[in-house]
Amino acid sequence: MKSVIPDPRLPVAAELPRAPMGILASYRAARDNILSIIPEAALEVPILSGRTGPDRWHMVMDPPSIRRILLERVESYPKSEVTKSILRPALGDSLFVAEGDHWRWQRRAAAPAFAARNVDALTPVMTRAAEAAVARIGAAVGRRAINAVDEMVGATFDVIADVTLSDREGIDRQEVGAALDAYIDSAARVSLLDVLGLPGWVPRPGRQVAVAELSRLQGDMEAAIARRAVEGPRPIPDLMDLLLAATDPETGRRMTTSELRENLLTFIVAGHETTALTLAWALYLCAFDPEVQARAGAEAREVLGARAAGAEDVARLPFVRQVVEEALRLYPPGGFLSRTAQDRDRLAGAEIRRGDTVMIPVYGLHRHRRLWEEPDAFRPDRWAARAEIDRYQYLPFGDGPRICIGARFAMQEAVVILATLLARFRFRAVPGRGPRPVMILTLRPEGGVWLEVEAV
Repeated sequence: MKSVIPDPRLPVAAELPRAPMGILASYRAARDNILSIIPEAALEVPILSGRTGPDRWHMVMDPPSIRRILLERVESYPKSEVTKSILRPALGDSLFVAEGDHWRWQRRAAAPAFAARNVDALTPVMTRAAEAAVARIGAAVGRRAINAVDEMVGATFDVIADVTLSDREGIDRQEVGAALDAYIDSAARVSLLDVLGLPGWVPRPGRQVAVAELSRLQGDMEAAIARRAVEGPRPIPDLMDLLLAATDPETGRRMTTSELRENLLTFIVAGHETTALTLAWALYLCAFDPEVQARAGAEAREVLGARAAGAEDVARLPFVRQVVEEALRLYPPGGFLSRTAQDRDRLAGAEIRRGDTVMIPVYGLHRHRRLWEEPDAFRPDRWAARAEIDRYQYLPFGDGPRICIGARFAMQEAVVILATLLARFRFRAVPGRGPRPVMILTLRPEGGVWLEVEAV
């Protein structure tokens, strides 16, 4: 790992090694920060290939090749076994983990739940969460600094809990959050057995302990689903209602209780921490660049006045959305995609063999020297010309048929909450407490995002 003196003109970035590492060094680095296995050289070339022990790997940062992996030959590049072994104990064969026909029917059945009309119908939940965040943060003005990570995790968990678990009977939200956090922290760390390529049936002790912690939560979820099936939907259907009613239009198949449980847990895991991290990084960036913060805040105040944002406001907040998009570029919550090649292929001129690990280091792709002007700079204005950016060089939600099903929901939630906060407050970084980008399962700001707050 090279020693880096941070450039004060640029927001924080991960330290990358000069060259690929050996097997044990890769294991140690990946346990602490998966970004640490991305060599700096990868940010200069379309593809970088190598070996870890007996296994061949390729890091791909060439948009046409990424399109081939995620769209044109998606069946030839399923999720890697490492990814599945981390996620399957908690999420089963849900949308996030399943492959082939089992994934396709679930996607067809669930897609209508995330249509624009349903996202708009659920946006009042986001508005209420934004108002609650304003109240909490307002109590800190002039008294103490806040950790934006904690504040945004609270806000987004309120949202995802309300849209998936609006029936609160028998579900302890704090227990849900604690169980999921424990699973992510212990189970998502790369095992030496993963690096050595041992099959998934070989026990990983940390994951076994974490899965045991989830068993009670899974039982509570099944009980909530059973109650809802008897009681019927809410006046404004939540995600549980929509999935209970979901039917695959091709086969007529509906989700079983266990499939519903797995998918609801998937949406809780994917929909709460990722959006919270995006918002925390966006607030860090606004504090880093007061001019951007002032411009976004002025736009929010002009549109919102003294109220919280709603669905009807999102289209009128283009610069706030650009701030979110740039935060997702610099700090993508899912900073690493890993696939296993099923067939021989060629990507960016490199030979791909069956069994090779094909990685898309999204964090590196978003900072690639040949794809972005000033790749490490915070420049929300680059998104004013969104059509000029190749969609396969920007993957905060993945792409192709497996693009994140909740992408529209996540963007709407982020814009609603960020605009509401910037309309009310001005944020300043606490000196000496800058975050460090660290990825285990998601890209987190290690040390938190500590901000001083004043009312506007």
